[in-house]
Amino acid sequence: MTDSVEVRRGAYHDSVSLMQASRTVAQVPGVGAALVAMATGLNIELLTGMGFATPEDAGPNDLLVAVRAEDDAAHQSALAALAAALLPRPAAPGALAEQPARTAGSAAARRPATLAMVSVPGRYAFAEAMDALEAGLSVLVFSDGVPVAHEVLLKDAAARRDLLVMGPDCGTAIVAGAGLGFANVVVPGPIGIVAASGTGAQQVCCLLDAAGVGVSHVLGVGGRDLSIEVAARSTLQALAALDADPATEVIVVVSKPPAPEVADRVRAAAGALGKPVVLCLLGPGLPDLSAAVAEVLRAAGREAPAWPRWAPPSPHEPRTGSLRGLFCGGTLCDEAMIIAADALGPVASNIPLRPEWALDASLRAPGHLMIDFGEDTLTAGRPHPMIDPSLRTERLLAEGDEPGSAVVLLDVVLGYGAAADPAGDLAPAITAARATATAADRDLAVVVSLCGTEADPQGRDRQATALAAAGAAVFGSNAEAARHAVSLVRRR
Repeated sequence: MTDSVEVRRGAYHDSVSLMQASRTVAQVPGVGAALVAMATGLNIELLTGMGFATPEDAGPNDLLVAVRAEDDAAHQSALAALAAALLPRPAAPGALAEQPARTAGSAAARRPATLAMVSVPGRYAFAEAMDALEAGLSVLVFSDGVPVAHEVLLKDAAARRDLLVMGPDCGTAIVAGAGLGFANVVVPGPIGIVAASGTGAQQVCCLLDAAGVGVSHVLGVGGRDLSIEVAARSTLQALAALDADPATEVIVVVSKPPAPEVADRVRAAAGALGKPVVLCLLGPGLPDLSAAVAEVLRAAGREAPAWPRWAPPSPHEPRTGSLRGLFCGGTLCDEAMIIAADALGPVASNIPLRPEWALDASLRAPGHLMIDFGEDTLTAGRPHPMIDPSLRTERLLAEGDEPGSAVVLLDVVLGYGAAADPAGDLAPAITAARATATAADRDLAVVVSLCGTEADPQGRDRQATALAAAGAAVFGSNAEAARHAVSLVRRR
């Protein structure tokens, strides 16, 4: 293997494009490792940690291209794949070539727009988002790492202008049928969603789709919006917007466990609207996402169907040991932990339900545990696990060799932006982990929560069939997957 590290001066690309480009290059035959990222301090540290030489005089406006290839042919193939991945979209037929706009404000001045998407390192997001607001645009801030004080300032500025800030760290939105970030392919319909949760919104969309009901808009507001500090600023704006939207008949609010006093504020605002509002604010003793969708359907005059599921070739039987949850989606992890903790007791996690259940940096502990591999500290300088699942796949293989591990619960999230074939990556690892356990005279059960629609690029049913063939029990409802996983853990 030979290493190469190239610094491309002033070659900026947004983080979403670079995440996908890194994965594309890493999958080229003969490539052992690859990093395509802006040369921020964090990414320089990641480069060093991967064993590459540290470049001199590289700054955050420069592009790093690091490739570890087995020979020159593989290296050239990697560079060709990168060039294709970073090609700009072709202009529409007959359109005149023009220099790209440098700011959201200057882009808005060229042609009519109502929404800007900001995807830059978190420290720069405030200036870009404020520029968009001053140009009269609502903003989706995909960037994470934005200080909470900046979030509050942006959302107050938006409210003064009767605009909406979605985010920061808003990974999912659907606006007038256009999916932004990680979004599923769903048909237009009467349900409007306000979401302080990306994968929570995706789960609601996919369950509605399974029931044959579409959505009008999905307005992501950022995972901190229902915290004490942010106090539902964007949630209240989004509720008012959907209440005024003639295409929306029923509204649902989805959130990770919120601050209780902020939840009360949202309930009061929802009660004052002219449309039915269903609150799905996750927490112990509260309805899960699937139950909330059933309530939404009833409010829309429909009944909830049986949620889709796919059985493995041989049914799993209960066994003694621990439940291990390995998640890409934080809200799906939260929901599964709430269900598991109610039945099994404490569940250790890097996003714990209680402080005393927190995992240390090793992410290992005896007993039941659940890990959110999409948590910010685990995605710093690397693609989100919905794009690059390698970190989670490594942990799945390790669980096959862990004597105390009895049941592994995984989520697989489909849609725009996600990996092209998640089952193609995961199914061989499921087979290998179960085989490792069998060789040690253990029986490891694998349960998958599959969040997607048949219209998604990856094809829900095709993915489900491959995962089930590898020995996993597959569920379209995350709550049902969690309850099934819990049922397989025999109490000591």
